[in-house]
Amino acid sequence: MNLDATEKSDGQKIRPELSGRLKILAVVGTIFGIGLFAVFVYSAGVGQIAESVSRFGLFGFAVILGIFFLRICLRASAWALSVYEPYSLRLRDTVPAVIIGEVMSTVIPIGIVVSGTAKAVAVRRHVPLVVGLSSVATENLFYSMTTSMLLILGALTFVRTFDIDPGVAIGIDILIGSMIAMLIFLILMVIRQWHFASELCEWLYRKGILKGILESGRLQVRLFENLVYGFYRHHPKRFIPIILIECSFHLLGILEVWFVLSRITESGATFLNAFLLESVNRLISIVFKLIPFLLGVDEAGAQMVAETLAIGAGVGVTLAIIRKGRMLFWAMIGFMLILKRGLKFSRLLGQ
Repeated sequence: MNLDATEKSDGQKIRPELSGRLKILAVVGTIFGIGLFAVFVYSAGVGQIAESVSRFGLFGFAVILGIFFLRICLRASAWALSVYEPYSLRLRDTVPAVIIGEVMSTVIPIGIVVSGTAKAVAVRRHVPLVVGLSSVATENLFYSMTTSMLLILGALTFVRTFDIDPGVAIGIDILIGSMIAMLIFLILMVIRQWHFASELCEWLYRKGILKGILESGRLQVRLFENLVYGFYRHHPKRFIPIILIECSFHLLGILEVWFVLSRITESGATFLNAFLLESVNRLISIVFKLIPFLLGVDEAGAQMVAETLAIGAGVGVTLAIIRKGRMLFWAMIGFMLILKRGLKFSRLLGQ
């Protein structure tokens, strides 16, 4: 099969009706997030937040920009290791693509759907689109596994360390069980090489559903799955390095939180506090990805954890606002890369 032909396929496009529904959800979520943001900033105290941000300073902001760039390089390295012969990607290819993917994921309401496609499109001059997509999916599997472990450890620590409402504790226990089940499922899916997506496409095709799209699309989905599982068969020795890289990505996130806390609080900068705040931030970024910049929901989660840790609601809200400044900076860098490379937003959006 000609891999290059897949770049012209409609199989990677987002269905208009699905895109429309996601946009409606995103608009509603964004309006809700803006309202939440205003409420939490007001409740925490505008003056207190402004004082903390001023105390954090330009030097502090430069440091967290550098930390996040290192995190980008780590994700880019893991992605480069997820590409296998006869294709390859270098860091100078993957780093800009990861930044572009972050822009789509952070700023665009349906970014959670298109960020992977945006990364693959950004490196289409170096590898065929289907190879870019499959390698992004492979890296995302490792990222999902390590993120699940972070969330499980964070939830266990939170519910076992602090005296919280029994109802909330039960909810967290259910969440922990669900994440463990998902982690086991992901591992088994790779080991046993379950072809769920292509088999579903075949079933729909036999039933005459979406036959025009699936005439060639089902073969491309199968090829996509084979490329992902081919990595597991041919390069098992890369597993540990990629997992270590993904774990380092999360550790740098904890370091970022610790550094911010060290500059805006007198005694709240501990590893435990940073770990719990980062794990909650990861969970929020997954659940509320449709809301640009996690407006409002990030502040809500950070304030809840900060109050539980007894370091002050204002500290949690300030932390979320400072991290939003970092997100905005890298979003601007990403937009500059998109313009410099002459990439079309319609292509990045899979339209």
